[in-house]
Amino acid sequence: MKAPPRLQALIAEGLIDSVQRQLMSGKEASVFVVRCGDETRCAKVYKEATHRSFRQAVDYTENRKVKNSRMARAMAKGTRFGKQAQEEAWQSAEVDALYRLAAAGVRVPRPYNFHDGVLLMELVTDADGDAAPRLNDIVFSRDDALRHHATLLQEVVRMLCAGVVHGDLSEFNILLDAESPVIIDLPQAVDAAGNNHAPRMLLRDVDNLRRFFGQFAPALLGTAYGPEIWDLYQRGLLRVDIPLTGHYVRQAGTVDLGAVMREIDDARAEEAALRLRRHAL
Repeated sequence: MKAPPRLQALIAEGLIDSVQRQLMSGKEASVFVVRCGDETRCAKVYKEATHRSFRQAVDYTENRKVKNSRMARAMAKGTRFGKQAQEEAWQSAEVDALYRLAAAGVRVPRPYNFHDGVLLMELVTDADGDAAPRLNDIVFSRDDALRHHATLLQEVVRMLCAGVVHGDLSEFNILLDAESPVIIDLPQAVDAAGNNHAPRMLLRDVDNLRRFFGQFAPALLGTAYGPEIWDLYQRGLLRVDIPLTGHYVRQAGTVDLGAVMREIDDARAEEAALRLRRHAL
């Protein structure tokens, strides 16, 4: 196929040799299958901010580091330079998260290069060498649902031990390769210690896993892994190999009604977003 303009620049730079086909197109980016020498990889082409819409982006960018104070001031004022810097920071957040998580042993696509708004990374494939499907495209047996749910909980724990919360984890951004699940789409990843919204996002990520796999293994619907994981993290007890029970007893104390209402509103908005994504597929 004819290479899109953003990828033509990478061909001119010698970073890729050819574009084979478009793999998918979403609100945030379009993904293409490309050839790099003897290897087949994928190129994620980020869309401009004016052409994408990510809900509550301000929550995800809280306390993100920028290169210098001038850039931070421009981003705060919303100048043209500031908007460009904010977009670059949004894109580079995924690159940084991929390298950080890959080094921590989390199953994510291997990143290779990031150039002018295009991320070159590993093409995740199934046993036949085709592009791996997303979880929402698969019907699981009870045993497979339990197995993959346990694997992904370990990945969530491994990510949190590396100081990262995915922030938008669901069946729509997890692939299943020939061996096990692979987590994708990380531009909204947040620093667990530096973002006040991290606890809520972690709980939502784990709840999305519980809800999805609970369709196939109903016993999962009664579990409370999210609060258990965050409680262990807060108390400095979380380890990659720590056994989880799925049970959690909340400590007695004053109820923050505002926080409860925010959780309810966020859960409703998340469910509405999931319904729209299902309808679009």
